Amino acid sequence: MLWLEELLFPSVADVTVLSVDVNDETVRIEACSAAAGAACPGCGSGSSRIHSSYLRFPVDVPSAGRRVVLCLRVRRFFCRDASCGRRTFVEQMPGLTRRYSRWTERLRSTLAAVGLALAGRAGVRMASIFGVSVSRSTVLRLLEVLPEPEAPAPRVVGVDEYATRKGRVYGTVLVDVETRRPVDLLPDREASSLAKWLAKRPGIEVVCRDRAPFFAEGATAGAPQATQVADRWHLWHNLGEAGERAVARHRQCLRVLAPEPAGDGEEYDEPTPPEGTLTSPWKSDRFANRIRARHATVHAMLDAGHSRRSIGHQLHMTHRTVKSLADAARPEDLFHGQWQYNRTSEGGMWLDAVSAVTGTCGTAVSAQVRGAGEEGGGHLGASGVVRADEQDRALGGFRHGQSLLGWRLARLPGQGSWGSGGGRWGSRTRGR
Repeated sequence: MLWLEELLFPSVADVTVLSVDVNDETVRIEACSAAAGAACPGCGSGSSRIHSSYLRFPVDVPSAGRRVVLCLRVRRFFCRDASCGRRTFVEQMPGLTRRYSRWTERLRSTLAAVGLALAGRAGVRMASIFGVSVSRSTVLRLLEVLPEPEAPAPRVVGVDEYATRKGRVYGTVLVDVETRRPVDLLPDREASSLAKWLAKRPGIEVVCRDRAPFFAEGATAGAPQATQVADRWHLWHNLGEAGERAVARHRQCLRVLAPEPAGDGEEYDEPTPPEGTLTSPWKSDRFANRIRARHATVHAMLDAGHSRRSIGHQLHMTHRTVKSLADAARPEDLFHGQWQYNRTSEGGMWLDAVSAVTGTCGTAVSAQVRGAGEEGGGHLGASGVVRADEQDRALGGFRHGQSLLGWRLARLPGQGSWGSGGGRWGSRTRGR
C-alpha cells in the first residue's frame, strides 16, 4: 500500500503528510518537513536549533479538477555561525518550495512549460482552463529565468541577416538546418564576426547562406572545411527578381490580352469619356481616357449609394485611389504627377508638330536639335550660348528643358520665321 507521501509528493523527500481533507471543490493537505535540521542559505552551516514555526500556503497544481490547498508547517532555525550575517533562517523543502515563492515547484515548472509552448496571452488562457489564475507578464517572467538550453553543435548551419532597425541596423541569425531551430544571434553582419563564430565549432560540415559577399568571406575564413551552398528560398527569390527586371525592360512589348475581371457585386459598364474635354498632358490619350473612365465609374457608384470601401473591393482599388477619384470634381483635376512634365508630353507634341510641318521624321528632327545645341560648347538658350558651368542647372527642371527645346526647334534650318519672336513658338519660349 502506497503511503500518502509517495502518492501526493512523489519527487519530494523528507516530507510528512499530517492530514488530507477532500470535498467537492478543494483538496486540503497539511504537511511538514521530516528533516531534523536545515542548512543556512548564507554560510551553508547546518542547524537544528529551532527559533519558531509558521504556516505557508503555496499554490499547487489542481488535482482531478479540484483546487489544492497546501498547508505547510515550516520552521525557523538559528544560525550557529556567529560571523554569518543571518541570525535566523527558514527551512526549504527541495522540490517543493523556494524562498519568496507563492507556488510549488511543480506548478512553476508546469506554467513555464505552458509559456514555452504558447507564450503570454495564450498561456494565460490555457492556465485558466486547469484552474490557475496568472497574468501574461508572470508567464513571461518565468520564461526569462529559465536557464539557456545546451544546444548541440550543428552539422548544417544556415546563415542569414535580420534587421533590428530596417535599413539601418542589421545582425546575423544562425539556424540549425536539420532541427530548424535558431542557434545564435550575432550583433552585426560582418565577415569577421561570422568567422569567429564558425571557428569555435569545427564540426560544421555545410554552410547554407545567401549570396551576400560578407557571408561568403566569413564562411570561407571561419569554416574552410565546410561546403557552402545557396539556400532554396534565396535562389527562387533572386530568380524572381531577375524575371521582374526582364519583364520591366520589355514592358513595351506586352499587350493586354484580356479585360480586367468584373467585381463580385453589381457590374457597371465603364462610360465612354465625353467629347470636348480638355486636352490631356500625355502624348497618348490612353492614360487620360482611363482616368476619365475610372472617375466616371466611381462617381456613378457613389451616386448609387455604394460606400468607398465597397467601391474599392469591387473595382480592386486601394482606399487612397478611391479617395482621390471621389474627391476630384473633374477628371482633369487628376492630370498631374510624374507623367505630366516628361519627354513624352509637350516635347513629344512639339516634335510631332515639326515633323508634320516639315515632312521630316522625328529622329531626324531630334538629330538636328542635338547638333544645334552642341555648337559653341554649351547649351543654346533664348539669349544665345549658355556657359558650360550652367549646363547642370539649366537641365535641372523639365520646364526649362521644354523652353530650351522650343528655342532649338525655332532655330531649325529652313524654319527661320519661327525665331523672329512674332510666331507661336517664339512667343511661347520667351513667355517661359
